Amino acid sequence: MADLYQVPPERLLVTRGSDEGIDLLVRAFCRAGLDGVLIAPPCFGMYAVSARVQNAPLVELPLDDHGGRFSLDLTAVEDVLAHGDVRVVFLCSPSNPTGQALSLKEIRRLVKAASGKAVVVVDEAYVEFSSIGSARPLLDEFPHLVLLRTLSKAHALAGARIGAVLADPDVIGVLRSLSAPYPVPAPSASLALEALTEAAQREAKGRIATAVKERDALVKALRSIDGVVHVYPSEGNFLLVRFADANAAFSRLLAAGVVVRDVRTLPQLGDALRISVGTPEENQAIITALAERDLPEGRTS
Repeated sequence: MADLYQVPPERLLVTRGSDEGIDLLVRAFCRAGLDGVLIAPPCFGMYAVSARVQNAPLVELPLDDHGGRFSLDLTAVEDVLAHGDVRVVFLCSPSNPTGQALSLKEIRRLVKAASGKAVVVVDEAYVEFSSIGSARPLLDEFPHLVLLRTLSKAHALAGARIGAVLADPDVIGVLRSLSAPYPVPAPSASLALEALTEAAQREAKGRIATAVKERDALVKALRSIDGVVHVYPSEGNFLLVRFADANAAFSRLLAAGVVVRDVRTLPQLGDALRISVGTPEENQAIITALAERDLPEGRTS
């Protein structure tokens, strides 16, 4: 895994998915009831779950939805870092479920602002699908930068629960001291090693290229369907889609055997579904299910 992520082994901790890395980081750096966790909703739910378990004050800076895409208010994050008691900042890039990614310039700006104040954690679960790439080149420069990676997405090993924390060796040492003994089951380790072979890596790269190509085609197809209000640009292997009637769209997809992520309970997403990009045949099934009978009319964009 260190070879895959291009870091020395002492900079990597194998975890039970990204979830364990998130939990260990909050426990390591946040004193219960005192040290806060900063998140930018709508985002991956485990950041808030881990903060609440640790009784770490949760600071939420909602993403801005302007011009048809979500974005992070960098100045607002800097203000919180300058005046708050935040000790861990979670940045999801590409963001789940909204799809946008931070540039290396933006990440560098926020990591600089957090120097001496907080650990900045960039969750790169979907980075293999992004045109921007990993923030790994910044690790040597900033000891308070932490990256989360996983074999669950691009390497099709969600059930094996194999993730990784990439960080300064001292940070890795602290997290390892908090980790449960023997955290990775032998069957999961065997599956991970198989996925890391040269042949499996070639196969994964092919799947990634197909997913990116299909993602762009799926955007165009969805935008042509009545009842689709907006399709957000995405750097991940999924699309966030707003519907005139999200419940009808969800039900129609489910009836066709297509399971999508219902994100309507998340802030700002009361009319949205998150649709994973599949094979060409699976993506056609999505389009067919949504277009077979007209959905309630909406503004396509």
